[in-house]
Amino acid sequence: MKVDIYNKSGRKTAKKIELNKSVFCLQPHDHSLYLSVKVELSAKRQGTSSSKNRSDVRGGGAKPWKQKGTGRARVGSTRNPSRVHGGAAFGPQPHKYNLKVNKKTKLLARKSALSYKVSSNNFIVIDNFDMNSNKTKDFLKILSSLKISDKKIILINNAETKNLYLSSRNLENVNTINVTSFSVVDVVNGDFLLIDKTSIEYLNENLN
Repeated sequence: MKVDIYNKSGRKTAKKIELNKSVFCLQPHDHSLYLSVKVELSAKRQGTSSSKNRSDVRGGGAKPWKQKGTGRARVGSTRNPSRVHGGAAFGPQPHKYNLKVNKKTKLLARKSALSYKVSSNNFIVIDNFDMNSNKTKDFLKILSSLKISDKKIILINNAETKNLYLSSRNLENVNTINVTSFSVVDVVNGDFLLIDKTSIEYLNENLN
């Protein structure tokens, strides 16, 4: 499948680029997407929630009153979970939320995420992202020329330059990532995929 390549002025160039069908044009596998997104979001959780159980609460070492003869219920500690100021019975404790997913499943999910963007025509291939300045207004001009300034954009490039990073970092609806490290969540979370020619070539070869 060949697609057009645009320049930063928003115009089609005379060149086209081939999209590998096994990477960009396969039937998306929704369950692989679900598993990969679940794993990535779980890994971001801190897991630091903590509460004090009855052994962590200060006090309660002595028996409040004798076992028998008072007419009251027997109590061994003032810090048991049923009493005021007692420890939590089944409160949260620090733990990890990390999950695992097979490499093949993760690879299939990345292909599926890219294929969804291609099948819905929510992508543009640009020749390069070379920026002469680091001003945000210059980057916005590129988005306006491509008529995608109102979309939530995932920008994938092969060699991120300092000017590209500085000019796009203040934009809330633009996420700039390198082609070697993008995740499934990055692609799924964006409405529109903006990718350069060298990144397409990299994905054609490495995700095949």
